[in-house]
Amino acid sequence: MKFIIYDLEATCWAQKNDSQVQEIIEIGALLINRFGEVESSFNSFIKPIVNPFLSAFCTELTSIRQVDVERAPYFSEVIEDFLDWIGYYDDEDYLLASWGNFDKKMLIQDCELHDLEYDWVDPHINLKRQYQEIKRLRRPRGLRKAVKTEGFEFTGTAHRGIDDAENLAKVFAKYLDEWKY
Repeated sequence: MKFIIYDLEATCWAQKNDSQVQEIIEIGALLINRFGEVESSFNSFIKPIVNPFLSAFCTELTSIRQVDVERAPYFSEVIEDFLDWIGYYDDEDYLLASWGNFDKKMLIQDCELHDLEYDWVDPHINLKRQYQEIKRLRRPRGLRKAVKTEGFEFTGTAHRGIDDAENLAKVFAKYLDEWKY
C-alpha cells in the first residue's frame, strides 16, 4: 500500500460570490511507503480556465503568482501525470490522504469541469477528522497547529501545496498505525 499525502491550492477571493468557481492551481503530494518513509514527490501548478486571473488575495495567501499558472499545463494533463505517478494505471494499491475534505471535493469538481473520470479519488481519508478523533479534540485543529503540537517545525510556506503536503506527512508518519482506511 502506498500513501499519497497531498494538498491542493485553488483560486480564491477575499469575498467569493456565486459566479466565482474555484479551480485547482497547485497539487503537491508525497508518496509514503508502509514504513512511513517518503519515496517521491509530485508538484505542479495548473492553469485555471474559468477564472484564469488570480486575485490579489489568492496571490497573497498562496504566494502563487500569475506567471506560475500562466506557464502551467491544464488540469487534464497534470492529472494524467499525477495518476501515472501514483501508479493508478499499473493497478497499484494506494490511499489518498488530505487535511480535510476540501481537497477531495476539489479533485472531483475539477474532474467534472474537465469531463474526466474521478473514480480514482477513492480511496481517500480525511486526516483532519481522524486526527481530531485520535487526539480526542472537541474541535478540529489547523495543520500548522497540529504540526507544532506533535513537536515538529512547520517548514516552508503555508498555503503552498507541496509545503503543506510535506508538513502533513510529518503528522501522518507519526500516527502511521492509527489511521483508519
